Amino acid sequence: MTETNDIEISSGNVFADLEMSNPEERLVKAELARKISEAIEKRGLTQTQTAQLLGIDQPKVSALIRGKLAGFSTERLLNFLIALGNDVEISIKPKPASRSKAQITVVR
Repeated sequence: MTETNDIEISSGNVFADLEMSNPEERLVKAELARKISEAIEKRGLTQTQTAQLLGIDQPKVSALIRGKLAGFSTERLLNFLIALGNDVEISIKPKPASRSKAQITVVR
């Protein structure tokens, strides 16, 4: 018996591929959370130290690191990056003609 596997090419946004609501916002928040986790690790901070620095409790730090982002706005995540010693730069430019929709991306 021969099995076939259907392969679907990703759009580049797993949240859109899974047909979740607000996929662009979810992707931005996930990327910001990844940057926050990297900053925490780079500084060698414990979750308790991070909580104190960010002004939140330790369980929220744990949720943030595990990607549970429902209680965090994009603005709040940006402020966490600033509190962790990062400059945040927002750049606005026209989308390329090759893409049908404008998008938000996190780069570094």
